[in-house]
Amino acid sequence: MPSPPPPVSPPPPTPTPSVPSPPDVTPTPPTPSVPSPPDVTPTPPTPSVPSPPDVTPTPPTPSVPSPPIVTPPTPTPPSVPTPSGSPPYVPPPSDNEEGAGVKRARCKKQGSPCYGVEYTCPADCPRSCQVDCVTCKPVCNCDKPGSVCQDPRFIGGDGLTFYFHGKKDSNFCLISDPNLHINAHFIGKRRADMARDFTWVQSIAILFGTHRLYVGALKTATWDDSVDRIAVSFDGNVISLPQLDGVMWTSSPGVYPHVFVRRVNADTNNLEVEVEGLLKIVARVVPITMEDSRVHGYDVKEDDCLAHLDLGFKFQDLSDNVDGVLGQTYRSNYVSRVKIGVHMPVMGGDREFQTTGLFAPDCSAARFTGNGGSNGGRSKLELPEMSCASGIGGKGVVCKR
Repeated sequence: MPSPPPPVSPPPPTPTPSVPSPPDVTPTPPTPSVPSPPDVTPTPPTPSVPSPPDVTPTPPTPSVPSPPIVTPPTPTPPSVPTPSGSPPYVPPPSDNEEGAGVKRARCKKQGSPCYGVEYTCPADCPRSCQVDCVTCKPVCNCDKPGSVCQDPRFIGGDGLTFYFHGKKDSNFCLISDPNLHINAHFIGKRRADMARDFTWVQSIAILFGTHRLYVGALKTATWDDSVDRIAVSFDGNVISLPQLDGVMWTSSPGVYPHVFVRRVNADTNNLEVEVEGLLKIVARVVPITMEDSRVHGYDVKEDDCLAHLDLGFKFQDLSDNVDGVLGQTYRSNYVSRVKIGVHMPVMGGDREFQTTGLFAPDCSAARFTGNGGSNGGRSKLELPEMSCASGIGGKGVVCKR
């Protein structure tokens, strides 16, 4: 008998139940295993309020504290009303480093790049300066041509500096031209060991046509910047100006040329006088301080601070025949009489330029013809001399209560 065929052992069922796939299925559940939820739980922590806290800080930044801080400064500037009562004296305190009495000046020419800007006066002239609106720099009043300052120190039309001492209690012709004449009254002091007087210009008289304009410093024992010590009169009538910077007095329409008097750079002791078409003058009353007296040996006493004028002239219509201590320096052919290069070049000519009175155009160098005629209407100018209790004096001055 044939041997039975080898038992066909069924192929091991191993392949059939390839259990691999079930195991694969089982893992799937693990995937969604709760681990992920735990991960989700952390997520809440992430958005945890930390970020909001970051937002919270932002509000603090714009917090109102900083605005309040800005507000206080604003009131401070407006506090300038307090100074406005006496503008000239508020600036000095803010300039402590430059010393008391330091003044400031502004450019007042509209259209200038520095119009309205305030500058501190240079150390050479801490109490008086002007702003050059072209260069935008403060300039000492006494350092420009046409200046008459201090122990009369002149800067002529030729730009050269010289001194003219004259004599105390005397009058000298500064400018004499056919249509303009200016005399100056000198005050002074002499020490026992001196051969000449220390002198200063106390007042000036300006003659044009038949008109007479007076500008002077009132005698003062003790100096106080807040007290006005400058006096002005026109044709014998005292001009009173409110003590406010910029206020102006104008002559009546019938007067020709027109005259303007205005306060400049301060509310006391500073004036600008203009005779239209003829000249402008900046006049400032200044004292001799005890320090000046100590340094220069003026021997000033406490009963008189020798208040005087510092002057700056600007002429508009001088002839080439002009004369006078200052006037001669404006001639085109003028050759300086003083020794150039010496420490104090002094110009003589006391007799040549001396006049018989403040309003008398009678120095030997006189050129004034007034309103026309051979004597220039001088007879009209020879008026009685008055001395007022206020300190104003001279011919043609009318005293008023």
